[in-house]
Amino acid sequence: MPGCFKKTLFALASLISFVSFILIVVAMGIPKWMTGKILCKTGADLVNATDPELVKFIGEIYYGLFRGGKIRQCGLGGRRSKFTIFPHMVKKLNTGLHVMIIMFLCVAIFFSLVSFGFCILNAIKVPYRAINGPAGACLWNFLAGGFVVLGVTSFMAAVKLHHLTERIANFRENVFRFVILEERFEDCFWICVASATAHAVNLLLIAISEIHFPKIKTKTEEVNVTAEDIMY
Repeated sequence: MPGCFKKTLFALASLISFVSFILIVVAMGIPKWMTGKILCKTGADLVNATDPELVKFIGEIYYGLFRGGKIRQCGLGGRRSKFTIFPHMVKKLNTGLHVMIIMFLCVAIFFSLVSFGFCILNAIKVPYRAINGPAGACLWNFLAGGFVVLGVTSFMAAVKLHHLTERIANFRENVFRFVILEERFEDCFWICVASATAHAVNLLLIAISEIHFPKIKTKTEEVNVTAEDIMY
């Protein structure tokens, strides 16, 4: 059986792995990865709108991995619309990169659950095989955190290098053209960052669990037995 200190650390690590699993699942399902402000360039150019009038042509957009929505402002009031990435819009995006983001996060979900199981195993008993012990727990946590980082990095690349927001804003817009004025990474993006950080914390906890602290030994007093003590 593992010691109390080691059991506590692995129990905490298993809890963190499960929380990481929940965070990734929630982040993937909520369409709040990115928000921004979009300018209806065509409408503004048609009326030669100046700075005070540009407010009538500035709308908003938000989206996640699977769906999103936007408010179009083209001088005649806001028009709300919602959209889904699959199956139609993904053809206009960088399909391979977008699918890779989802795959990376799905693999991270799997490894988070594996990490949870291994941490529970190490909290209950000392495995006979090394791969089932702290080394295995470190491996699965490293892989889970690594795939989350890959997913987050790929999403940043899609936004900054492949102009993901602009592509989504102009999807099926035949008359008006929208330009991006502002982009902000939102809660779901940072939730995934927190998930990767959680696995890094787990690696630290597992490393601490392997530290062998010196045992404090109490010095026993030597008893000197004399002939007089035997007589009594």
